[in-house]
Amino acid sequence: MADIAALTQVIEPEARALGLSLVRVKMIGGTSDPTLQVMAERPDTRQLSLEDCGALSRRISDVLDALEANGADPFENAYRLEVSSPGIDRPLTRIKDYDDWAGHEARVTLLEPIEGRKQFNGVLAGREGDSVKVAEHTLPFAGIRNAKLVLTDKLIKATRPLLADDMDESVEIEEFEDEPPEDADLLDADVTKGQD
Repeated sequence: MADIAALTQVIEPEARALGLSLVRVKMIGGTSDPTLQVMAERPDTRQLSLEDCGALSRRISDVLDALEANGADPFENAYRLEVSSPGIDRPLTRIKDYDDWAGHEARVTLLEPIEGRKQFNGVLAGREGDSVKVAEHTLPFAGIRNAKLVLTDKLIKATRPLLADDMDESVEIEEFEDEPPEDADLLDADVTKGQD
């Protein structure tokens, strides 16, 4: 399994170079379909355009290809690269997320139980030092296994969708019967290693 901390150190500068904030780097799909999932966003919109996804995907692919060429490939086997926006019911991966999304409902699962429970649902009330507040509970940020916002009407209203003029009018979506051309902008880049 790839070292997520090391991958994050490689990927984060690529996101920053495009003016993006990295939300999460995670391996999903297990051994049958290993996928490197990268979530990023524009700090001002908290979303990612199609153009942003394509640009970040190309930068990540280039830097990972360079590592492989230099004998420092972080992957043992073939994998897929998936670059996406965190979406509306986004994961909460950074402690600042708990301040940014205060007032919205979340589901938080802990590594170890507190007060006899591992799962807490409730309205986020920001952070307190190295802890986060969910309803009346104060939970250590370091003890969180995973957390995400709960999709509610309030969250939908608070999430500003990308405006039409935020999108590049020249972006075209094409369907390919066979293999896409090499220069096609793809949201999901299949990265195959060791295959002819």
